[in-house]
Amino acid sequence: MKTVQYKSRGGYEVIEIADREVRAPGPGEVRISVKAAAVNPTDVLMRELAYNTLPLPWIPGMDAAGVVESVGAGVTRVRVGDQVMAVVMPVRPDGGAQSAQIVVPEASVLAIPEGVSVAEASTLPMNGLTATLGLESSGLTKGQTLAVSGGAGLLAHYTIAVAKHLGLTVIADAKPSEFELVRSYGADFVVERGPGFCAAIRQQFPSGVDGLYDTALLLATSFPAIRDGGVYIPVRGWDDTPTERGIRILPVMVSQAIERTDMLKVLRGLVESGKIKLRVTREYAPEEVAEAQRALMAGGLRGRPVIVF
Repeated sequence: MKTVQYKSRGGYEVIEIADREVRAPGPGEVRISVKAAAVNPTDVLMRELAYNTLPLPWIPGMDAAGVVESVGAGVTRVRVGDQVMAVVMPVRPDGGAQSAQIVVPEASVLAIPEGVSVAEASTLPMNGLTATLGLESSGLTKGQTLAVSGGAGLLAHYTIAVAKHLGLTVIADAKPSEFELVRSYGADFVVERGPGFCAAIRQQFPSGVDGLYDTALLLATSFPAIRDGGVYIPVRGWDDTPTERGIRILPVMVSQAIERTDMLKVLRGLVESGKIKLRVTREYAPEEVAEAQRALMAGGLRGRPVIVF
């Protein structure tokens, strides 16, 4: 089966396409014939930073969608022939999602939303779970306020949609030409991105927001937007930088949610109701992975490149 893999840590030159055998599913597992796999910044981090401690080669990818090819003993929720989406951890022995076949736990698999393509569905699981898990861990409840940095991006879109589903009031940033786009995501207020971010939020909410979901990696520079005792949710972990005014740091690690079928169901419902709009920026052949990663890292995409098999 055709597979994208990294033969070592490094630049685009370490990407190669290989054939590999894919094992049969074990009890509680599903084997999927992958038709599409989204490209995410985590793929680039895996290649450049080599955080995977498993033996080489490494197979990237955290999102896949395709058709159930076979199931293991005890699988009852999906059947052979179903169109499904799945979230995958690439730091496991079986590798990640960018392979023509993958084997994953049934709990990581769900039927794709009605009315979307398989390629579009492949852009939802990992970022959707990241958004949902971060908001769950925050403990924010209906009527409280959430700021979202990087408001025009894909993760921000999903975060805003889930936050509104939970009854939160959302303020997000964007460049002026994308204010309407971010409002279409569901944001109640949109402020201009840039150095005035915190001041603009304080102008709208003088005591500060209850929580801030930092998809733009503003880090401690965003703390002034948060009220005393509020929560800050970073998406790339957190070092020992001290907090201030009792602000709680709650890093979100999507590895904790890869078998949260309940969260996947919520996300599917938000797509089917039109609250989340899935966007594929372009489809690429496996041999074009480097080009897809370059497009992603150039920035400004309001969706995801997708590898099609």
